[in-house]
Amino acid sequence: MGRSGSKKGVPEGARRDLAGLRREYTRAGLAEDGADPDPIRQFGRWFEEALRAGLYEPNAMVLATATPDGRPSARTVLLKGFDERGFVFYTNYGGRKSREIEANPRVALLFYWGELERQVRVEGTAGRTSEEESDAYFATRPRGSQLGAWASRQSEPAESREELERRLAELERRFEGRPVPRPPFWGGYRVRPERIEFWQGRENRLHDRLLYAREGPGWRRVRLQP
Repeated sequence: MGRSGSKKGVPEGARRDLAGLRREYTRAGLAEDGADPDPIRQFGRWFEEALRAGLYEPNAMVLATATPDGRPSARTVLLKGFDERGFVFYTNYGGRKSREIEANPRVALLFYWGELERQVRVEGTAGRTSEEESDAYFATRPRGSQLGAWASRQSEPAESREELERRLAELERRFEGRPVPRPPFWGGYRVRPERIEFWQGRENRLHDRLLYAREGPGWRRVRLQP
């Protein structure tokens, strides 16, 4: 056996000097007079720019949850809607993320648009969307994704890939020739934001950070040091 910390078996690329990996941020900054006083409208502005830039899955966001005793976990999900009420995503209500949300609804979201040198951080509380909203979104999904929602017992162990594919084939036969209804264990969550931070990379690591925090019916905005 090799000594602890040995580089044996580690690919050469993985041994690259990480301290030397850096880039300078040179795009436009984010000034208070150029930002919308409403953070949802500001998010919409940045999201439209991410769409126009042709970024790969600009609606991808990291969702962080935690157990009641503070054990965190994070994963990437897809944003499927946003407005003044919050940010919406859909999932299996039996999976780990849902179990943690039901026990501790305080969550965080992170959007990272590296090509634009931007991040958006959201902190808030998650709650289920209405059944009508979940039904409406589920009806827009490709049929294969609809069947996949039925087939997956999210976060539970699987004996094999073949087990999942066998279950999918059974569901294809079960729903052949008719619409696939939304599973009762699948639906949406809406994250009601309490804090939204917009981060724009700047030269010399003096990044722009504008934080919006709920204050009564409106928002208070403050610049944070990088």
